[in-house]
Amino acid sequence: MTTYLLAGGGTAGHVNPLLAVADRLRERDPRAEVFVLGTAEGLESRLVPARGYALLTIPKVPFPRRPNRQAVAFPGRFRRSVDQVRGLIREHGVQVVVGFGGYVSTPAYLAARRARVPVAIHEANARPGLANRLGARFAAATGVAFEGTPLPRAEVVGMPLRREIEQLDRAASRAEAATVFGLDPDRPVLLATGGSLGARRINATVVGAAERLLATGWQILHLTGAKSEVVDPGLAGYRMVEYADRMDLALSLADAAVSRAGAGTVSELAALGIPAVYIPYPVGNGEQRFNAAPVVAAGGGLLVADRDFTPEWVASALVPLLEDRAAVDAMARAAAAAGFRDGTDRMVRLVDRALGGADLAGPDRA
Repeated sequence: MTTYLLAGGGTAGHVNPLLAVADRLRERDPRAEVFVLGTAEGLESRLVPARGYALLTIPKVPFPRRPNRQAVAFPGRFRRSVDQVRGLIREHGVQVVVGFGGYVSTPAYLAARRARVPVAIHEANARPGLANRLGARFAAATGVAFEGTPLPRAEVVGMPLRREIEQLDRAASRAEAATVFGLDPDRPVLLATGGSLGARRINATVVGAAERLLATGWQILHLTGAKSEVVDPGLAGYRMVEYADRMDLALSLADAAVSRAGAGTVSELAALGIPAVYIPYPVGNGEQRFNAAPVVAAGGGLLVADRDFTPEWVASALVPLLEDRAAVDAMARAAAAAGFRDGTDRMVRLVDRALGGADLAGPDRA
């Protein structure tokens, strides 16, 4: 029996691949003990227990960005966090730590190193975060979702995907999906989504260009997100909903997509062979542009800056594409060739390798 500690949380980008790997480990060996390290505030505090895993929590200790009182207190708080994780590793007999990034991963990596427990890392984004940049220096195995991710000795494994996405038969589910969303299964569907909170530019442009898009013969499934400011235009063949409880059905119906370029979204669309127009989130470190780059380079998508995604761009670029089904079909094949449906199994193999023969760089440090 093996005991695993999976570290990560805060956002869905960390929690979803973590849970996919946890599920596969438990499916493979029901006797395995799988613990998850997170915080009491992150998304993991709800999702991990709901999935049946024990959540071990430590305080959130963000790296200070400016000199202030928090910066002065940071070294002591961080050392205590590392010591706490090291205690958890010893208490539960953890044999391997698997990190997915986020606040808790850095103390988990350092605690594992001091306890001489091997570390395996998964990095979901093409531009890795601070925790994984540090951990990859001494990790026994590092898997990345995207080619070109700058981490030492990284291997491309793809994204660990939810079982319902990994095994989705889109053709078999299409009729059910069309019924759920009130669309015609025999006509192509453009899925437009900006994520759970919505994307103002995507929402406004899709509504503004709706009549021109529908004139191509395509239908539109528009997931607006929770904070949408747009109004349903009430057009035939246009279905607007705030959120899809069954995202697998929305993806079953999608013949093409318009979307942000979060790592999970890019990975799911490519794995399922859905060509997409990617509009990276314009704020932050620009990671979304890099996430979409491999599938775009392969011919499976288009990359458009947020400021350029306008009804005029839709009319000049997207409409002609949708009118050329051969071109859409070629993009779908290219997307599928660039994607991974077996990212979960690939990552689990890296964990096995780390567990079986890691070079634990450095001595146990008290």
